[in-house]
Amino acid sequence: MAQLSGKVALVTGASKGIGAAIAEALAAAGAAVAVNYSSSREGAEAVVARIEEAGGRAVAVGGDVGKPGEAKRLVSEAALAFGGPVTVLVNNAGVYKMAPLAEIAEEEYRRHFDTNVWGLLAASQAVAAQIDGQAGSIINISSVVARGTFPGTAVYAGTKGAVNTISGVLAKELGPQGIRVNSLSPGLVATEGTRTAGIIGSEMEQGVVATTPLGRVGQPDDIAAVAVFLASAEARWVTGQIIEASGGA
Repeated sequence: MAQLSGKVALVTGASKGIGAAIAEALAAAGAAVAVNYSSSREGAEAVVARIEEAGGRAVAVGGDVGKPGEAKRLVSEAALAFGGPVTVLVNNAGVYKMAPLAEIAEEEYRRHFDTNVWGLLAASQAVAAQIDGQAGSIINISSVVARGTFPGTAVYAGTKGAVNTISGVLAKELGPQGIRVNSLSPGLVATEGTRTAGIIGSEMEQGVVATTPLGRVGQPDDIAAVAVFLASAEARWVTGQIIEASGGA
């Protein structure tokens, strides 16, 4: 499988979980992949090692997309590392902390929107500026909570609602450049983050499984497979869409 041969991809927040699975899947499909990390260099280097062991090309690039100038630098480093423009961008980096209205702090609000929204905009802006007439794909990782209106998720869900809206806007703005933009919206996925948060193995997980037609929570590979499709020419007529990968939940 080499439908992404010759492509340079940048996956933000790719040291673990969904981002790591997407980076490995893109590499398996033939792309050269820049694996971004904010704090876990060790995790990103482990992802790179797995990709290289499987015969792929990858490099770890550190940087916090929520900070001014960092996203642009990451795109430049990825292009320099592989000798060509980034044509596949997966805006996966994100933070989440649940809190009811009375406990929402301005600091958390800014942290969420700086990373989940500004980071996406800045990275997309940098990719669009350097893509140089080639066909491209921007995949923005959202969440089903954007339309779930679950208590305690006002800030996080607000960022993901913004992600969905921005994806539609950018699809129209960047379409004339040959850049497709889609939102990939997972349901509950078993990752290091959801395990650490105590969600996996909890009554919440049981409730999700009970209302999911396919009868389980997602795995990172379930999301990665959809990302590869959206990055490939097989999705050449797909843009401005919100693709939910949730087992029907």
